[in-house]
Amino acid sequence: MLEITVRLIHGPVYLSGETVECTISVTHPLSPSHKVSQSHNDIFESLAWASAQIQCICTTDARVNKKEDNLNYEFALNSTALSTSSEGGQIVVSTKPRILFCDLQLSPGQAKTYVFREKIPSDSPPSYRGQLVKYSYKILIGTQRVNCPVKLLKVPIRVLPVSTSALNELGGFCNDTTEDLAPANPFLEVRQKETPFDITLQTLQNITARRNPNFYMISNTRGKVTRFCLFKPTYKLGEDIIGAFDFTVATVPCVQVSVSLQCEEETNVEQRNIGKLKRSRIITFSKHHEVCLGFKYTQLILPIPLHVTPAFATPLVSLKWRLHFEFVTTMSKTLEGPDLNQAGWQAPTELPIETMVWSLPINLFSTTPAQVAQGLQTNNIQRLIIR
Repeated sequence: MLEITVRLIHGPVYLSGETVECTISVTHPLSPSHKVSQSHNDIFESLAWASAQIQCICTTDARVNKKEDNLNYEFALNSTALSTSSEGGQIVVSTKPRILFCDLQLSPGQAKTYVFREKIPSDSPPSYRGQLVKYSYKILIGTQRVNCPVKLLKVPIRVLPVSTSALNELGGFCNDTTEDLAPANPFLEVRQKETPFDITLQTLQNITARRNPNFYMISNTRGKVTRFCLFKPTYKLGEDIIGAFDFTVATVPCVQVSVSLQCEEETNVEQRNIGKLKRSRIITFSKHHEVCLGFKYTQLILPIPLHVTPAFATPLVSLKWRLHFEFVTTMSKTLEGPDLNQAGWQAPTELPIETMVWSLPINLFSTTPAQVAQGLQTNNIQRLIIR
C-alpha cells in the first residue's frame, strides 16, 4: 500500500497569473509486525510514473463552439493529458503535464517528497459557479502501477480574476522611477524589486481604498423620493458597502427601502440547431431592508461575501455587479409619521402604495488570496491511498 499526500503551500486560493506551489509526498507505510514477506521483492512498493498538471473544466448546458468563440485558452487535446471525461464539461485550460518521477521503489517506512510549481495562465477564466456556466479548477496528480489503471488525485483550488484593463482604466499602475534616479547609498540595504504580483495587490488596494462620494437624487413621476450617497463605487471581496439616505429633500413619503447586492450573469453560447443564444440570470446575495417612514436620515451597510466571484468577462460569459433598490412610496397626502412629542403613534390599517425599482452598477475586484482562504472551509492537504 502507498499513500500520496498533497499539501498546498500557499493555500487553496490564487490570483490569475500567480504560481501554484504544492508538495507531493509518496509514503510506504510500515507493515504490521506479524506480516512476513515471502521474498525480498515483496517488501518494496513501486510506481511506474506520476505526473501533475492544472486543469479548468467548463460546465454548461449548451455546446461551446471552440472555433467560432475564439477562446484563447489551451485545450488539452493531446494524449499525454490526464483524462477527466467522467466529470462532464469541457477542458478550457490545461497546463502541460509535469513528470514527477518514473520507476519509484519504496521500502517500508520510506517516503519521497516532490515539489510541483506551475503558473496559472493570466488569460484564464476565474473559478465561478453560476447558474448557466461553471468554471472549476483542479490540480490533477496521476500515477500508475505497472499493468494497472491510472489513479487520479484531484485537489481543488480557487482562482480569482485580475482585470488589468479595468485596473488601468480606474487607476492604472504607478510607474514611479524617483527612487531609481536617486543617488545610490552603499550603506543602505538593497531593497528587492516588487514582483508583478505585489504590484497587482498594491494597485487593487489603492483603487478600492479611494473615497469618491457620489450623490444620486432619486425621484418618480410625483416628486423626489430621497437623496442617496454612495461613498465609493469600487469595492473588493469582504468589504462592506456603506451608503446614506437623506429624506429631508423628499416630496414623496417613502415607507420602506430595500437594497440588494446582485450579479448579472450573461452568456453567449451556441445551442444545437439554434445558433448563438444570449441568456442572462440575476443572482441576489446580501440584502438590506429597512422601514423608513418618518425618518430624516438612514444608512446602508451591505456586506460583500468572500465566496462570490468578482466581475470578469470571457468569450462565453460575462459577470457584472450592481446594487438593486426597491422603494415603497405612498400616494397618501395626509399621512404623517410619528412625532417625537407624541406618547404613541398608530399606523393606518390601509395605505395606498407603489413600488419603484432602480439599479446602480458598482465595480467589484478581488482581494488578497489569504483573506479569501480564511473565509473558506477548505483543507490544504489531500490524500490518495493506492492498494
